[in-house]
Amino acid sequence: MKRIHVFQHVPFETPGCIINWANDMGYPITYTRFYNKEPLPGMDDIDWLVVMGGPMSVHDTSIYQWMADEKKFIASAIASSKRVLGICLGSQLIADVLGGRVTKNNGKEIGWHRIFRTDEVSEGSIFDKIPDGMHVFHWHGETFDIPPGSVHGLTSDCCRNQAFVFKDRVVGLQFHTEITPHLLHNMIDNCRDELIPSEFVQSEEQIINGMNHIRENNNIMYSILDELDTVV
Repeated sequence: MKRIHVFQHVPFETPGCIINWANDMGYPITYTRFYNKEPLPGMDDIDWLVVMGGPMSVHDTSIYQWMADEKKFIASAIASSKRVLGICLGSQLIADVLGGRVTKNNGKEIGWHRIFRTDEVSEGSIFDKIPDGMHVFHWHGETFDIPPGSVHGLTSDCCRNQAFVFKDRVVGLQFHTEITPHLLHNMIDNCRDELIPSEFVQSEEQIINGMNHIRENNNIMYSILDELDTVV
């Protein structure tokens, strides 16, 4: 049994289908909900750390007083050889603590857009099972540099750096393969003001019409979790 701890930044960005995987595996999940001022766990009390998304920036430490301590905990979790998974803001926080810059992307990327494997993805690696050109769900305006010592796994037409893996145990995903219908509607309801259609920002109707991609997105999430689970 492995103990999963989730860092959640806002009520509407939950672990989504990751909860289903954990339940199937019999792994308990605990939370630090920063918006509720909940405490950090003890490092010895967790085996996994999952860092969720949110509308804030990694640079907002003066606004969100808990963020500096969150970054220190993420760095300690990596140094302690925990399995660490970051999604969207979570991936940017991981990149930041590993020495990668987090900056504004050329434009926002919101909706169902294709991702592609890079030449750095080797056979049997954690990103090898992701179909080249599959549609995944995006909602971000910032991006990360690939941290030193990491493998650059995935890219898109809008955002060059979509995923990385560090020492086989730490994974950053700029996109949301944990998405569920409930989570998708919550994100729309809470961030609707960002849906100003452009080349890489879809309308609410387009996003909802793309919900047929959710099952494939979840299957990829499960594949990544399975791979992380087997790391010795």
